[in-house]
Amino acid sequence: MAKRKRSLVLCCNLFSFLLLLAEVLHFPECVEAAGSPVKFLPGFQGPLPFELETGYIGVGDSNDVQLFYYFIKSESNPKSDPLILWLTGGPGCSALSGLLFEIGPITFEPVEYGAFKPAEYNGSFPSLVLNPHTWTKIASFIFLDLPVGTGFSYARTSAARQSDDLQASDHAYQFLQKWFNDHPEFLRNPFYVAGDSYSGISIPIISQLIANGNEKGLEPFINLKGYFLGNPSTFQGEFNYRIPYAHGMGLISDELFESLKRNCKGEYFDIHLSNTQCLNDRQTYDQMVEGLEPGQILEPNCEFGSTRPQKWFGERRSLDEMLYAGRLRCRFDWEKLSYHWADDDKVREALHVRTGSIGKWKRCAEDDLPFEKIVHSSIPYHANLSVKGYRSLIYSGDHDMMIPYISTKAWIRSLNYSIVDDWRQWIVDSQVAGYTRTYSNKMTFATGGGHTAPEYKPVECLAMLRRWLSYQPL
Repeated sequence: MAKRKRSLVLCCNLFSFLLLLAEVLHFPECVEAAGSPVKFLPGFQGPLPFELETGYIGVGDSNDVQLFYYFIKSESNPKSDPLILWLTGGPGCSALSGLLFEIGPITFEPVEYGAFKPAEYNGSFPSLVLNPHTWTKIASFIFLDLPVGTGFSYARTSAARQSDDLQASDHAYQFLQKWFNDHPEFLRNPFYVAGDSYSGISIPIISQLIANGNEKGLEPFINLKGYFLGNPSTFQGEFNYRIPYAHGMGLISDELFESLKRNCKGEYFDIHLSNTQCLNDRQTYDQMVEGLEPGQILEPNCEFGSTRPQKWFGERRSLDEMLYAGRLRCRFDWEKLSYHWADDDKVREALHVRTGSIGKWKRCAEDDLPFEKIVHSSIPYHANLSVKGYRSLIYSGDHDMMIPYISTKAWIRSLNYSIVDDWRQWIVDSQVAGYTRTYSNKMTFATGGGHTAPEYKPVECLAMLRRWLSYQPL
């Protein structure tokens, strides 16, 4: 009996030692913990009036890829409202772009032209205000920094930094499986995948991976209902639709357009460097559209958000100099405040960003990512998802010259689906918001706004999404 007691004590001691050893040797980042709530954010007065959670989920080999996310519950009925995964384009543009500048519940307080005078500006911290047209009024959102190296997402090894379209999409699916395991209460909510710009490549792939996993019986079952995309990049050659777009908008002459068609022979006005006439025509075209804001041709032309010195009316000005001079008059100029905000230590602490995981935050890290674009067309994924019966909403800013709406219309037309609701206006507040058409494959197409449509037409785009999620015609 005493021998048995000694053996039992020895086993217990050994077990306790092994537990202690595992705890000592355990690396904190290996913990697959659920996200943490965020109650306050620097720059916003008082507690947040919505539920925000941030965190990391490890994916890939040995969880070497740590994906950062922001989860915001619906402000209406999170128990039954749709849940939406949102990706920003790039590739490599942070989820904060969608959250702060497009569809999230908070945004930076706009800085108007001349709002600061030299004597008044004191370098104050960027202020956050509520967005009255947030999409979280009607749905819960997961804003995900994808691919690895985007925003606050990072890799533990140099090898894990390498990524491509298919791998990033697979990482997103792994992320969702683990996120739903941590949040099983949302498994019955209607689920959609969404985003804009370059996400037009990854979102149909992610949707396909979810559909395939559901068909194979993989757990957890994700209640996928469809997907929606804004100004999506879809296939190679779509940028060359800028030429007929520019002609249709009156940006180039009839004569130049005809000359381009005649001299630049190819499927999509391809440029042939050996063809001198085509090259000359393209140079003339470039001169005609120079100085326009490609994301919204009716807006003032402003350089993309960056804290590095920028050209300003022929001068070199830093962000601080422009603030001091009161010249933050452009829509994208106050976007630069995001760099000051996201690099602040108190902001990172509030968001639960791991210390030392990344260096300087970048709104778009496309040029620095070891990312390979290997999928040259997402059209087959659209076709397959349509066959499976999933819904889709494709909206396209009619003043966007980056990915013109006519290129989007072209690939939708290539699917050869019959028209259910023909081309017509869609109305918000007794005004024409854009034009729309619905197809038999449960796809709805809509125009209106710029490249990031909710940024330019927030009221209209919220109404658009509300109607579509409710299965109502636009």
